[in-house]
Amino acid sequence: MNDSPALYEEKAELLKALAHPVRLRIVRGLLTTGCHNVGCMEANIGQSQSCISQHLMRLKAAGIVKASRSGNEVYYDVDDREHIAAIVAALFGGREEEEHGV
Repeated sequence: MNDSPALYEEKAELLKALAHPVRLRIVRGLLTTGCHNVGCMEANIGQSQSCISQHLMRLKAAGIVKASRSGNEVYYDVDDREHIAAIVAALFGGREEEEHGV
């Protein structure tokens, strides 16, 4: 078992990035709904585009989401899907990807 302080710092930073209700909702949505651009997230989450974009920047900086561009659209997805899905599933009491067919 790796008990290094750096490992704990890394895990704490990941949890800090997920520790906001809007960011958690964005990540869970990416895992379960297939809604991958800001416009779709805006409709599903009920927050402004600028608010969602700010939260996506935080998630991207933490390495939780990645972005890809297709024309004028930017699409987001969970970067380490299996790892993040396990964390979100633990929070919500199930397997996120299995429950929602992702």
